[in-house]
Formats: sequence, structure tokens, C-alpha cells
Amino acid sequence: MRLAGSSIFRAACSGAAVLLLASCATRDTRHRIVVSLPDQRMVVLDEGVPMATFPVSTSKFAIGDAPGSRGTPLGELEVAKKIGSGAPAGAVFKSRRRTGEVLAPDAPGRDPIVSRILWLRGLEPQNANAYGRYIYIHGTAEERSIGQPASYGCVRMRSRDVIALYDVVGYGARVSIVNAPLAAVLPTVAAPATETAANELMPAGRSRSTLSEQ
Repeated sequence: MRLAGSSIFRAACSGAAVLLLASCATRDTRHRIVVSLPDQRMVVLDEGVPMATFPVSTSKFAIGDAPGSRGTPLGELEVAKKIGSGAPAGAVFKSRRRTGEVLAPDAPGRDPIVSRILWLRGLEPQNANAYGRYIYIHGTAEERSIGQPASYGCVRMRSRDVIALYDVVGYGARVSIVNAPLAAVLPTVAAPATETAANELMPAGRSRSTLSEQ
């Protein structure tokens, strides 16, 4: 049975409190995020097993990590910081602080960072500038652009998707950004035929744990 990706992520949030407390002192070595630039999609893995897929939006300018390039960097990164715990969907952030404004999806003429921020740190020379360039996985008010390159270097997601991701993935989780189709990197992942299918869960047949904000 296939379920909405956000549903299983919400289910993960109902785990025992002891797991939440224990996770605060540890790095998330359980989950991995893989982002495909050609597919404009993300797969979340739980101990190597595909857990969910989501459509995303990466840079409309370039692939790379040069300062000022507005490019999306390739390679291995990690979640360095998480920002936005408890904020409502559509909450606007400026310089990683809430402004107090809350936007509906596709609000006319607006393109701020919204809902949640997962700040990435590069682990390789090819993405060493990512943290200093403020490369995030974050929510966008321009949800109509999800599924195609439209960002200024970050990985954009729909608000409901980034909130679900934020609630499960913890500090230190590995993020792989690849310039290859997901099917080539993860053969067990079938490319969704439509955008709506991209938000469906791939059953993994195991329990989930939730990792809190670090």
C-alpha cells in the first residue's frame, strides 16, 4: 500500500519521548537525503531504504559552489543547523529569523524563504563554500515552480514537504546532491510518472524514529 509521504513522516513524529530525548545528543546517521538535479526530486532514506520522495527546485543559474554563482553545489553535504521549529506553514524568514508574516502558497509577487530551514555544510572541496553561501533546504512561497530549476542555489520544497522532512531528519544527516537521475544513483527508486506521485511514500517495512532539532 502506498501512502502520502507526509503521512508517514507525521507518524514518525509520534514516537516515544525517550527516542526524542536521546536523539538530541546524537548525530543522525540513520537518514540520508539524495537530491537529483536532472529529476528535480529528492529521496529520503531510512538506513538505506527509500522512505519518501518529494519534488524540489534547485538553481536556475548554475551547478557549482563558486561564491556569487547562485549555483547548487554537488556532492556530499550534511545538515548543519535546523531553523524554524514550531513555525506555521508559510512563516516568512529573513536572515534565518521569523518576520511575523505568514504567506499562502504562491502569494502574488513574493518569493521569500518560508516554513523551515535545513542549513547545509559541504564535506568536500567541490562544496566547501556551501555553508558560507547559505545553501539551505527550505520552504518556498513559489510552490508553482517546484519540479523545475528556479532557485538561487538552495533546494526548495513545498511547505508541507519541508516541514515533514524537518520533523524526521536530524543534525548531521548526510545530503547527497547529484547531477544524475535518481534511478541511476538508487536503482530501487522508480522515477514517478507525475508530480503528485512524487509525494507518495515508498514502503520500507520498518519502524521510524523522529530526530529533534539540534
